[in-house]
Amino acid sequence: MEKISDKQIRSCFINASRSEAAKLNLPANFASLDWGTLDFLGWRDEKMPMRGYLVMHVAGKLTGIMLRAPEGGSGKKRRVLCELCRDVYSEEDVYLWVSKRAGQSGRDGNSVGTLICAEFLCSANVRQEPKDNHIESDLTVVIERQILGLRERTERFVGRVRG
Repeated sequence: MEKISDKQIRSCFINASRSEAAKLNLPANFASLDWGTLDFLGWRDEKMPMRGYLVMHVAGKLTGIMLRAPEGGSGKKRRVLCELCRDVYSEEDVYLWVSKRAGQSGRDGNSVGTLICAEFLCSANVRQEPKDNHIESDLTVVIERQILGLRERTERFVGRVRG
């Protein structure tokens, strides 16, 4: 992902009002992000931890969606697979992040959701060397396939929000 500015982020949301976008809190490490290792920028709002944001380029256009997590976190402690990175080794919590749909559909109360890592660490997860390496000998191929899958699944979810 190429570097983006605060202003670009605040103006790219498809399912948030201008005032909601203006009030969002950027990630604490925003100034030091390693943009080259991100397939999307995802973070939880420090002041509103049940609110999350996901920003990525879709069809060449910067697109952001506002998300909300369930109150009380994930509830029961059980292993759930993130739909975006599908990392079977991650110990991170996975939440059902829900997003109101863009446009009139969202204003009418319609929403979509998917399971996403609670701290949006998907880009790092897909770049880790698989622990079970007996399937393919070329790790580069495996990691590139994981990155591509993450990007495709994330774009599909953003497309569902767009409607």
